[in-house]
Amino acid sequence: MNWEVIIKWLPRLAQGATLTLELVAIAVIAGLILAIPLGVARSSRHWYVRALPFGYIFFFRGTPLLVQLFLVYYGLAQFDVVRNSSLWPYLRDPFWCTVLTMTLHTAAYIAEILRGALQAIPKGEIEAARALGMSRGKTLLYIMLPRAARIGLPAYSNEVILMLKASALASTVTLLELTGMARTIIARTYLPVEIFFAAGVFYLLISFVLVQGFKLLERWLRVDACQGR
Repeated sequence: MNWEVIIKWLPRLAQGATLTLELVAIAVIAGLILAIPLGVARSSRHWYVRALPFGYIFFFRGTPLLVQLFLVYYGLAQFDVVRNSSLWPYLRDPFWCTVLTMTLHTAAYIAEILRGALQAIPKGEIEAARALGMSRGKTLLYIMLPRAARIGLPAYSNEVILMLKASALASTVTLLELTGMARTIIARTYLPVEIFFAAGVFYLLISFVLVQGFKLLERWLRVDACQGR
């Protein structure tokens, strides 16, 4: 193992890791915002409310993220209406194409997590809120969504870790995130073992920090729930 080469290229790998964190942070936060109405609609009793989110979730969960990324990055440029729109400066940028794809992809999974969490809420809690005179909207906002957040948080944390690893696909559209930067360095040094080992350590460290952060959040939510009672 050539440690001198690893140490030499650590700053560039750290630069790639920073871009990876930006991609994942934007995608999982925007995906969560998009997933809330999708998950609520998906848990509806009415089929016509569930139909559209079901189709969306079925597509993005049923096709590979890499294919979705290629469709956005290479496919949208084929349409004149896209090239002539005000969004074209963003849609021709690999960073924003990757963010868009990852957001749409993870939103489908988070919506299913939210649907399962909403359906796992004991019906007695919902009936109690309704008995107190709370409207459906207030019951959803003040009772169901906070309860679903506690139930679905472990699954959401797993989804964040999965998106961290999936962000390596961004290197296929010339984006120099952690994996892309590692491949660029390897093209110069011809030392794939050392560079990929260092990149793997970065991924492990980021994953460790994320896992510990979600553990603290889960513990805080449990304490907060106990105090609320």
